[in-house]
Amino acid sequence: MERTELHTQRLLLRPWRLGDVEDAFAYASDVEWARYLWLVPQPYTHRDAEEFVARAVLDGWIDQAQFAIEFEGHAIGGVRLNIVDVPGRTAGLGYNVARAHWGRGFATEATTAVTKFGFSSLNLHRIFATADARNLASIRVMQKLGMLEEGVLRQHRYFRGQHVDEVHYAILADEYSKITPRKR
Repeated sequence: MERTELHTQRLLLRPWRLGDVEDAFAYASDVEWARYLWLVPQPYTHRDAEEFVARAVLDGWIDQAQFAIEFEGHAIGGVRLNIVDVPGRTAGLGYNVARAHWGRGFATEATTAVTKFGFSSLNLHRIFATADARNLASIRVMQKLGMLEEGVLRQHRYFRGQHVDEVHYAILADEYSKITPRKR
């Protein structure tokens, strides 16, 4: 898969750049932003931001696409499409947006573009996403993408001192084509 940029009405989805460290640190060091994000260390340090951005920049996009979500010249979050089963054409979708931009539809706008990219450009068969069951905003994003709930893994994660439920959602290519006709 080649690095690419995607444009939406308000956003530029692009590969991460080394210059994004300060933006990533600014939003990722917000404890409230990271409340439901399993893989984000807390406290989140400047070094964590440097390492994250460096890994994203150096990633060869062989089995995953890592997009920075750019709004008004700043990285305000990210979307990752990770191909977990090449023969089965299955990918996981992950996303986040800075708290200052919550409630404005940016996560839905960005994930819609990446989902379209996955089905139309990468010929994926299935895209799935998971979330902490308490993260209602993330669940709404998955539902707006047309994903269907596939199940809840009860107390599946031990996260910051407690067992939490994990919800699983997915959409198949034929389901996606029914809700969003492809341009041919």
